Amino acid sequence: MHLSTGKHPHPLDPLAAREIDEVRRILVAEGLLTETARVAYLGLEEPPKGEVLAYRPGDPVTRRARAFLLDLATEAALDVVVSIGAGRVESREPIDPAIDGQVPMLDEEHALVRRVLRADAAWAEALARRGIDDPQGVYLAALSAGHFGLAEEEGRRVARVLAHVMPTPESLPWAHPVDGLVAYVDLVKGEVLEIVDTGPQPIPQESGDYGHGPFRTTQKPIHITQPDGPSFTVDGPLVRWEKWSLRLGYDMREGLTLHRIGFEDGGRVRPIVYRASVAEMVVPYGDPSPIRFWQNYFDTGEYQLGKLANSLELGCDCLGEITYFDAVVTDGAGLPKVITNAICMHEEDYGVLWKHTDPANGSRETRRQRRLVISFFVTVGNYDYGFYWYLYLDGTIELEVKATGIVFTGAYDERAAPYASEVAPGLAAPYHQHLFGARLDMTVDGVANAVDEVEVDIPPAGQDNPYGSVIRRAVTRLRTEREAVRDADLKAERTWHVVNPDVRNRLGRPVGYALHAEGRPTLLATPGSSIHERAEFATRHLWVTRYHPAERYPAGDLVNQHPGGAGLPAYTRADRDIDGQDIVLWHTFGLTHFPRTEDWPIMPVDTCGFVLKPVGFFDRNPTLDVPPSAAERSCH
Repeated sequence: MHLSTGKHPHPLDPLAAREIDEVRRILVAEGLLTETARVAYLGLEEPPKGEVLAYRPGDPVTRRARAFLLDLATEAALDVVVSIGAGRVESREPIDPAIDGQVPMLDEEHALVRRVLRADAAWAEALARRGIDDPQGVYLAALSAGHFGLAEEEGRRVARVLAHVMPTPESLPWAHPVDGLVAYVDLVKGEVLEIVDTGPQPIPQESGDYGHGPFRTTQKPIHITQPDGPSFTVDGPLVRWEKWSLRLGYDMREGLTLHRIGFEDGGRVRPIVYRASVAEMVVPYGDPSPIRFWQNYFDTGEYQLGKLANSLELGCDCLGEITYFDAVVTDGAGLPKVITNAICMHEEDYGVLWKHTDPANGSRETRRQRRLVISFFVTVGNYDYGFYWYLYLDGTIELEVKATGIVFTGAYDERAAPYASEVAPGLAAPYHQHLFGARLDMTVDGVANAVDEVEVDIPPAGQDNPYGSVIRRAVTRLRTEREAVRDADLKAERTWHVVNPDVRNRLGRPVGYALHAEGRPTLLATPGSSIHERAEFATRHLWVTRYHPAERYPAGDLVNQHPGGAGLPAYTRADRDIDGQDIVLWHTFGLTHFPRTEDWPIMPVDTCGFVLKPVGFFDRNPTLDVPPSAAERSCH
């Protein structure tokens, strides 16, 4: 199914292939997309929130697209907005790489790096010193360079390149790292800037190949069937399931986006979240060696994980009565590229919703929970990530991220020991983090929202706690953006309640939704370090900002080789009022990974995420109308 316009066009509908073709035509006509220019990003320029909320079916829809362009001949980069309906470029802003950063990495740059290094004599000599005579048998990974204030890299578009041996074209390379060696390559001029060689190290020889059996024979089939079909309905991007309604979106940078999430209650759809996405993720590594000190990857801002989505397969990635959606992204020439089955949607049983056996009257009641699952999976180099949004019958919203794939590898020795695990003989997997930045544009029963920090408050033994058993809660209103830069505290059971001060439940209290954080470590890099400056969003669990249509990404618009300070640190500098305003929550969550031997040669899924739960949003349990199970062997 195409994720395109349904029966009723809407301002938030994802760009269709025909619209991308039109954007390309306009860019060519304006002389901006030439034979030497590349489209690094192209996506829907969403209208401001107020315009979308005021939109009614039948209103005219103004469609715009935003593009980042790079001319490989002149090295000039542009940030361009195109009016599709008017057939013209509305704005073009030059990008200064030294100040603004570089546009995201291009697909073709990976092939460029391989051509450049395989033709470089110094690189061939470095490989020969390690007993490698055929550069063609070495897999090269073109990796984002970061920013370290190196004068020779100022304003230049750079990749750093690590190597792994591929014993055969069918082999996986990750078990055989060529350590002690890294190349820096200018991606525009196509030349080697520097080769850092700290000396040959033994190349691990044990194979890391997997997936070829022999396989266990003990598993019996599991069949999930819905003879009457799923309970949801789909009209283009518009999805309705049980009492939920929402619009699906897709962006080549963020991947899956959810819009206008609402819940039917009392005959009307009550808004909860205007827009939800994972707007950034960063993977910082902890090895300080001359070969690896720079390893910090922004998989969203630098590599654009949305364009790296897998085409999902029934029985492998998704199980049951599945509805798939195709996604449309753009290649470097500005042409549309369809990712088939990029999004998987289905509903699944999730155990007991509520249950009680009452000793007073002997009644026994049980209801089963189910959830709507909307997911996509991406491959970013060696790692794979699944993003799973769940909507539950009781009004809960959850995001679960599944990390799997192959750990990045090096040679294991005494030098690496403090910073890496040995996962196979002589094979190191450096310690690292996977940190995700969710952007949650809230509209809890309207746009006038506020955030209360709620936590346990235990008074000391005495007059207020005579028996030592008192449990109270403390509620603190976060009134400005700087006050709202906060960390989770699991010991205090800290949550953040997004409330609407102007809308009350039947008990006279503000309606709200609570963000429950897992509270794992945030960015571990020290203040003043390069990655701390560039990924400051990831140093805290929570930020709250006043809504602004231009404030879209936690680390800023252009992350690749950016010197730092962009995104949330810049957004919150004005310390705007957020009490009873149109606000956006930014939540950092993730994993700190000390690789295990069990993570090799491929890592079982590890998970992280967060939950949004209604708190006073409904007047009572909203699932009292869920019927008893209708299965053949019903408990009723």
